[in-house]
Amino acid sequence: MENGAVYNETTEPQAKPPRRPFGCTLRHLWGWRLLAKALQAILSLLAVICEEIVEDCIKCGGLYFFEFTSCSAFLLSLLILCVHCTEVYETFGEEKVQKV
Repeated sequence: MENGAVYNETTEPQAKPPRRPFGCTLRHLWGWRLLAKALQAILSLLAVICEEIVEDCIKCGGLYFFEFTSCSAFLLSLLILCVHCTEVYETFGEEKVQKV
């Protein structure tokens, strides 16, 4: 007897999930929430760029605070988009993402 006839496969091979570019999915963030987060990222980046255009200022404390907040808003909105639109959301789970 041949080995192939004695030992048949008992399980089916698992189907590979469809490949997505960069693991992107809009399953968890779609509709107006996706539009709002994308608009937030664009506007905060625009604020950072506008702040960098200013060359001279008399009292720069407010300008530095604006730079800090607009840069922080840009980075955090990118982080939220990355978490909700990639496989990271499924890796951590909805409960942990909502806590953060």
